[in-house]
Amino acid sequence: MPKMGDGMTEGKVLRWMKQPGDPVAQGEVIVEIETDKVNVDLEAEWDGVVAQLLVPAGEVAAVGVPIALIARPGEEIERLPAPTPAEPVATGAAAPAAATAEPKAPSSESAGGVRASPLARKMAAQRGIPLTAIHGTGPEGRITKEDVEAALAPGTAATEIPLTRMRQTIARRMTLSKQQAPHFYVSVSVAVDDALALRRQLNDGKSEAEKISINDLIVKAAALALVRFPNLNAAFADGVVRRLPDVNISIAVALPEGLIVPTLYHCDRKPVWQIAAEARELVERARLGRLRPDDLTGGTFTLSNLGMFEVDVFAAIINPPQAAILAVGAAKPQAVVREGSLAVATVMQATLSADHRVTDGVEAARFLGEVRRLLENPVGLVIERPAV
Repeated sequence: MPKMGDGMTEGKVLRWMKQPGDPVAQGEVIVEIETDKVNVDLEAEWDGVVAQLLVPAGEVAAVGVPIALIARPGEEIERLPAPTPAEPVATGAAAPAAATAEPKAPSSESAGGVRASPLARKMAAQRGIPLTAIHGTGPEGRITKEDVEAALAPGTAATEIPLTRMRQTIARRMTLSKQQAPHFYVSVSVAVDDALALRRQLNDGKSEAEKISINDLIVKAAALALVRFPNLNAAFADGVVRRLPDVNISIAVALPEGLIVPTLYHCDRKPVWQIAAEARELVERARLGRLRPDDLTGGTFTLSNLGMFEVDVFAAIINPPQAAILAVGAAKPQAVVREGSLAVATVMQATLSADHRVTDGVEAARFLGEVRRLLENPVGLVIERPAV
């Protein structure tokens, strides 16, 4: 079981694409894994033949536990025993799996043994009410249409909605971040008229699949600023600050189930057009639930942009063990004073949340000042730079 996220400790085998005896090629998907946040297709790392499946579909295994054996064609290998509950793996009937498994859909007849009429199940599902939150008055406690209507009546007690595995993970990691990392916040206003003009120029004549977004320019600006301020491209762990050699930007992607932060690698070394293409592909895979293991690891800094939702300004929670996260709002026209005269500029608010164990306000302000300088003089974002 590979580690497919910085906070991942176990994964659930959802579906095997190959069975014992089937040939497999390097890069071919062999199994679908459910993590705390997303489902990930795991690819074979070499050519061979599937010799043994050690963890059946539906069971949970800890990170590092073997889940299958792949042999060379014609190679005879010794079969391994399947992991037992005594090892760090939970079977479908074991308590750890029950504690971490995603709750079944509220309209499922078998969810928690709840009995309900088909109409009641449909009504509850349409209104987002878990059947477990409704008192059934029918035979043997069966939930009826009238019970669902009663649950919707004014004055009814609040509905309790069980957390999915993703929401459980978000709750755990964000609580840990706020409890352990002393957050502080620094904000700046950035005039992005020139960045928007450059974007229009770069996108002129391009197809939708080739266009660059303002977010791609922000990613590039943040990456170049991180090279100058390496304390913000760092992690705090085990009582020490680790400055990280690569600049890998995690970008926040909203899914119906919650927020995930897949990673764009080496953003300081890549041209903006490549960042744009990789970001577009990464977001699409995230929304389709087809992220790869390395998409969810390796991030050194996070960017969260709520501008598309007309949010003006907000502060984000640091994604541990990273040292900082940049929150970006909408770019909107507003009055500004330039050289003593009133003018109109398109202004965006950017707020840095940083870990005070790693950095301080002066360094955070200088970092944001560099991000602002790059966005307000955006030609530097598209000039080829030698690899570091």
